[in-house]
Amino acid sequence: MSTEAPQQEENWRPIGEAVGAGDLPVDVIDSLCMECHEQGVTRMLLTVIPYFKEVIVVSFRCEHCGYKNNDIQAAGEIQSLGSIYTVKITDRKDLDRQLVKSEHCIISIPEYSLQIPAGRGQFTTVEGVISDTIRDLSHDQPLRKIQHPDVHDKIQELVDKLSLLVDDGKGEGSSSGEERKMPVFTIKLDDPSGNSFIETEGGLTDPKWAKREYARDKGQNEALGLAHTNDVETSHYPEEVLSFPGVCSLCGSELETLMKTVNIPHFKDIILMSSNCHDCGYRDNEVKSGGATSEKGRRITLKVEDSEDLSRDILKSDTAGMTIPEIDLELNPGTLGGRFTTLEGLLNQVYEELDEKVFANGDAAVPGATDEMAKFLAQLKLVMNARMPFTVILDDPLSNSYIQNIYAPDVDPCLSEEIYDRTHEQNEELGLNDMKTENYGHVHVDEGETAAVATEETTSA
Repeated sequence: MSTEAPQQEENWRPIGEAVGAGDLPVDVIDSLCMECHEQGVTRMLLTVIPYFKEVIVVSFRCEHCGYKNNDIQAAGEIQSLGSIYTVKITDRKDLDRQLVKSEHCIISIPEYSLQIPAGRGQFTTVEGVISDTIRDLSHDQPLRKIQHPDVHDKIQELVDKLSLLVDDGKGEGSSSGEERKMPVFTIKLDDPSGNSFIETEGGLTDPKWAKREYARDKGQNEALGLAHTNDVETSHYPEEVLSFPGVCSLCGSELETLMKTVNIPHFKDIILMSSNCHDCGYRDNEVKSGGATSEKGRRITLKVEDSEDLSRDILKSDTAGMTIPEIDLELNPGTLGGRFTTLEGLLNQVYEELDEKVFANGDAAVPGATDEMAKFLAQLKLVMNARMPFTVILDDPLSNSYIQNIYAPDVDPCLSEEIYDRTHEQNEELGLNDMKTENYGHVHVDEGETAAVATEETTSA
């Protein structure tokens, strides 16, 4: 690359307008073309993507051989949490959504079992990602057809399916001239660095768009060149993880279930259980109470006033119901099972479950419910981003649920608890009415029955 000072080219911004760059200057640097070894030009633009952050867009072009290359780099540091963006693509307009893919990001389309591994950073669109994938898969197809016919046929089948997503049927050679209906699919961006993004439609309330953040594991931190601080912190507190064999409920294969006891401060011990099937990929996480059955029920109410409340730890047992009155959300006991996460994580899980029902296809679709549910999801998005005050009520008849008191051991002004007696119906549903925990090995016979038996034996004699 040349050492000349970068020039300022005011009017060149091929994608700057698309991301709101305005009249920001572009740095122009003479660079060596790696294809023909002549001098080309590299242009760099620092710009801001709405609802995201600053990025550096780098574009190289060689006028001698025509070689082009585009790249994108994060202008900030690696984020403290990884991120997963999920967007439901329901029409061809969604194909124009712009996305930022960092070099650490993995893109997947679950409906086609397609996963694009991490590689160079890109600033493109959903359609651009699919078109690039079709091009890359088709590159060696003539050779595969001769050497590996079976592999060729499987790849060609995937290419044909992906082509239906970007081909509207109105191109050359089309007899009908009508736009072909596009299959609905999901695109996911999983970036442990947190520096990827996909465009929203109408802001953060977009019902098709969702974001979830997660803590990186040791392997992800090492891949990013970061120290895994938990190694030092947890080395002083060794905790036993139990393992026992099980059977996958989805495919019937043998799997390993891990179990660990965790103490929640100012609450009680809980048991975390995790199963992972290596054959079909099925995963299941479950939370169980580690203590005795409570004599009374507990109703916990949290008034959420800002985004900091979304980071509170929350334990929702499988016997707890949850309601948010402001948006008419009500989850019956058993929904989502037992979960130990943050309030933000729990709301994201609710959103993902409902999202699949809203945009379901075929026999799974609910006639006439899509518009109504889409409006509800938009309200749920407001709640998920704390853009409106709301109330979370956890009602657990077994008192095995918990919301973190961030002022503990002092009183939390936003958190209240109500202890109540369970009704007979609640005890019946929980199987407590017929439960006997003392003297269950002895049969009780009252004095009247004993006397009657004795008289009968005397008479017989």
